[in-house]
Amino acid sequence: MTVGLIVVLLLVLAAEFTNGLTDAANAIATVVGTRVLTPFKAVLMAAVLNMAGVLITGTAVATTVGKGIVQTEVITLETVAAAMLTIVVWTMAAWFFGIPTSETHELLAGLAGAGLATAGTSVLLWEGWRKVLIGLGVSTIVGFGLAFLIMVGISWIFRDTRRSRANRLFGRLQILSAAFMAFSHGSNDGQKFMGVFALALLLGGATSTFQIPLWVMLLCGSVMALGTALGGWRIIRTMGNKITRLEPVNGFAAETAAGIAILTASRFGIPLSTTHTIGTAIMGVGATRRLSAVNWGVSRQIVMTWVLTFPACLLLGFLFTQLFKLVF
Repeated sequence: MTVGLIVVLLLVLAAEFTNGLTDAANAIATVVGTRVLTPFKAVLMAAVLNMAGVLITGTAVATTVGKGIVQTEVITLETVAAAMLTIVVWTMAAWFFGIPTSETHELLAGLAGAGLATAGTSVLLWEGWRKVLIGLGVSTIVGFGLAFLIMVGISWIFRDTRRSRANRLFGRLQILSAAFMAFSHGSNDGQKFMGVFALALLLGGATSTFQIPLWVMLLCGSVMALGTALGGWRIIRTMGNKITRLEPVNGFAAETAAGIAILTASRFGIPLSTTHTIGTAIMGVGATRRLSAVNWGVSRQIVMTWVLTFPACLLLGFLFTQLFKLVF
């Protein structure tokens, strides 16, 4: 363990912490927005189940991120450090303004930009980026569409049920759907930084092959859980209250749809944005009432942040790598 490797590993953990602080808040935004759980209980549940998602669901996503995005043979520790610094800077800027952003796209774009600065266009691996494109489709089209269909189905099945009775039922069910969403979040987002951590260990000479031991899973999962436990209240307010008016049945539909999409992607090693998935799912359930039920002003601001994230983080990753080259 050299000093340089320790610094890079700490940057990876800092990025994982910001992921828990902001991105993991999306997992519980709806259950807080519908007042089914208090913020404290929701955050505690999310912290525990994010950790469970990391430990139980394997390492397919971690392997994609660690080995499938850029060629590990031609990048350096400085490349990883630049990508992690990009995540911390962009995430905290978005958090300050209470705008949900995708740590997944920050990570992938930061790695791409840093890799390009290190070794040129040949550093990018198509197989991994193909999965990224699939994940983009799943997080937007499937997130919105599946939530829309689930909400329509629930509305038809319970069409003769009194609203107060339906809210009591789905208030209880939403605890389960929020738990499912938090678990699925850990299965995808938690794994990404495990992959980067393992990549840093390989580049720093601490391991001879790319592998993700249990202690790495526990460490990364714990740091993300700590970030979640400290809360992401600004993001929770935006996602839980500002996109559309949510009742327990809406929260249940959105969380269930997002959880299914995320867990399925994790099964196939597809890194996707959990922020995009739950965000579009919330828009999907809102659109079942009428299009005007969705606050498209807030939604447009969120979508613009998503669109800007990739080129901005690509550029930041590139610039930070060039800076590190000058310094070191």
